Amino acid sequence: MPIQSPAQEQVAAELTKLPGCLIHELRERWRALFRGEPPPAFGPDLLRRSIAQKLQEDAYGKLSSAAQRELNRIVASLAKNPAARLELPRRIKAGAVLVRDWKGKSYHVTVIEKGFAYDERVYPSLSEIAREITGTRWNGPKFFGLRPTKKPSDEEPADKMPPTRGRPRKPSLAVKPSTTMEVSHDL
Repeated sequence: MPIQSPAQEQVAAELTKLPGCLIHELRERWRALFRGEPPPAFGPDLLRRSIAQKLQEDAYGKLSSAAQRELNRIVASLAKNPAARLELPRRIKAGAVLVRDWKGKSYHVTVIEKGFAYDERVYPSLSEIAREITGTRWNGPKFFGLRPTKKPSDEEPADKMPPTRGRPRKPSLAVKPSTTMEVSHDL
């Protein structure tokens, strides 16, 4: 059995008390922890869960902002399509070598603990290396094949395609310029 610190023992003791608390006790505990009124829609179960999370966050720390963003991204993805398969980002370890062929030349980038090594220099991001190689702005992970490149399928209508940044997409008109115009007045 692992040795627990006094703080861990205190959190464990408070967590074991929560299931036996009445709703008015849970609301009091909420007010003390969160310094505000609990949401009226929260019943005993949600109050217990929220209090337990807050106690543990205070004792052990919160999720990192990067982990929270990743969880938010996963939740948003599942909200859009609950049947979709989750695509988790690839995690590349230090020592891995990324190879990219570009315009007939092969480029090798080594993943290191504090970034990426390329051409005897250390870069904080793959995007900077991609810019160095191509001379234009690139998403580094996409350039090195770590992220899929999304291409709308031919069957997908333009109004169903995701919005782009910048100017709104103009509808394409398949009209070829011609020198003569035919007009029909048949009714």
